[in-house]
Amino acid sequence: KMENGGYGEIIEDANEHCPGPESESAGKSDACQGCPNQKVCASAPKGPDPDLIVIAERMATVKHKILVLSGKGGVGKSTFSAQLSFALAAMDYEVGLLDIDICG
Repeated sequence: KMENGGYGEIIEDANEHCPGPESESAGKSDACQGCPNQKVCASAPKGPDPDLIVIAERMATVKHKILVLSGKGGVGKSTFSAQLSFALAAMDYEVGLLDIDICG
């Protein structure tokens, strides 16, 4: 089972032609009939997250961004990011670090 941003659980075995939980027809289309996720999808918020606009505006003011990523966990991404941030700050650069797990 997967979490759905606080709107309940979405069971992974959705119907074949599922329109997706962010679709305007989520939980309402013919493809949704009999789906175990129908109730959850129908009540979930639709469309893109409104916070994305605010995030994009704020990130536009950041002159340089560095992305550290790997397809595997436990390879030292957080350690490297923290050390790089520390080193740049030691050289009097203004530094911010956001360390998140986008996969859960």
